[in-house]
Amino acid sequence: MRKSLTLLAAAAAAVTLSTGAFAADYAIDPTHTFATFEIGHFGASVNRGRFDRKEGTVQFDRAAKTGKVDISFDVASVNTGTPAFDKHLTSADILNAEAHPKARFVSDRFRFNGDKVSEVSGQLTLLGKTQPVTLKANQFNCFESPMLKREVCGGDFEATIDRTAFGVNYGVDWGFPKNVRLVLQIEAVKQ
Repeated sequence: MRKSLTLLAAAAAAVTLSTGAFAADYAIDPTHTFATFEIGHFGASVNRGRFDRKEGTVQFDRAAKTGKVDISFDVASVNTGTPAFDKHLTSADILNAEAHPKARFVSDRFRFNGDKVSEVSGQLTLLGKTQPVTLKANQFNCFESPMLKREVCGGDFEATIDRTAFGVNYGVDWGFPKNVRLVLQIEAVKQ
C-alpha cells in the first residue's frame, strides 16, 4: 500500500511538472513600473519623459524558463515635467493620444542567462502600428516582498526603437533623431 501511494504521488508530481503547474500569474505593480523615453534635442540635450498610468500582467515559470507579458501605457499620461511639452506630445503631431490612447507591449519570448531573464522579445504597438522590439534586461530578480508578503519579480529593461517605424515622424526634417531609447522598470506581484 505504501509503495502504491509513493508511486501515485510520483505520478502526480510528474503530471504537475509536465503541465507547467509552477507557472504563476503576476500583476504589474504600478508604483514600481514605468516606461521612460529619451530622445536627443538638436544634439544639445536629451528630452526625457515617462508614462504614469499603466496596467498589465505577467505569467512567469522560472523552472521552465518561459514567460508572457502584456503591459499597456496610457499615452495621455505622458509626463515630462513641462505641461506644454506634454500637451504637444499627446497631440496629433506626435503620439495622437485621442486616436491611439494606449501603447502596448506583448511578449511570450523570454531569454534566460542561468536563472535570470536576460531579454524579452515581443511586439510593441504605438499609433496603431505594431513592430518587433527586444527589451534587454540590465538586471532582473525575484524576491519575497517583506511588505506585501508575496513574491515580486521585476527588472530594469531597455531598447532603442526607430520611432518612424511607428509613424512618429515629427521633427525628423529638422534634425531630431529617429532613435528613441526606452527604459522600462517593471515589477509584478504574484497573484
